[in-house]
Amino acid sequence: MIRVLVVEDDPVVAEVHREYVQRIEGFTVTAVVHNGADALRCCEREDIDLVLLDFYLPDTHGLAVCRALRTRSRHVDVIAVTSARDLSLVKAAVSLGVVQYLLKPFTFGSLRDKLERYRQFRDSVGLAADQAEVDRALAGLRAPAQATLPKGMSGPTLTAIKAALAKHTEGLSAAATAEATGVARVTARRYLEYLADNGQATRVPRYGSVGRPEVWYVDARAGR
Repeated sequence: MIRVLVVEDDPVVAEVHREYVQRIEGFTVTAVVHNGADALRCCEREDIDLVLLDFYLPDTHGLAVCRALRTRSRHVDVIAVTSARDLSLVKAAVSLGVVQYLLKPFTFGSLRDKLERYRQFRDSVGLAADQAEVDRALAGLRAPAQATLPKGMSGPTLTAIKAALAKHTEGLSAAATAEATGVARVTARRYLEYLADNGQATRVPRYGSVGRPEVWYVDARAGR
């Protein structure tokens, strides 16, 4: 199990990041802190494998946290989770050993991809047979991975449902999506939930005259 420390100054955002990590097999959140000083103290006290590190913290910058970790010889990896888009900052982060760089705002799917490739890299650590094996391990960590759908889902069906959402900018319910695409209602809901979880659709409650509100799904690009 890979033990993760979430460092994020906004408590609401920090909780979202914690929930995201907990949903990914093989990872567990050991602690959540909101500033650099607490992050360093936590790394001293706890066995942390990976830090999800916001760069804009109330008491210091994320790069300063990275430098302190290296100075103290703390053997933890860091994934930067930040809105900072300055390429000079990215270069500085890499020089300090940051293994991944994830820009805010991001979807659950984007974080899942980063963490799963990080786990694959850790699993591959050992004696390399040759340079090609070293290159493959590093490429798997750095290069974008091809999106893989969950078991039982197909690319053509997903494309059809995304097209239906794009066409109906006001949104669709699972029942309406099923009718528009010719799939079963339960199938439509599964794909719609997948799109919502990955930031490609937004859940919107619609209130009728009686009963509980029905969930509609709106293309995340609508209105942009």
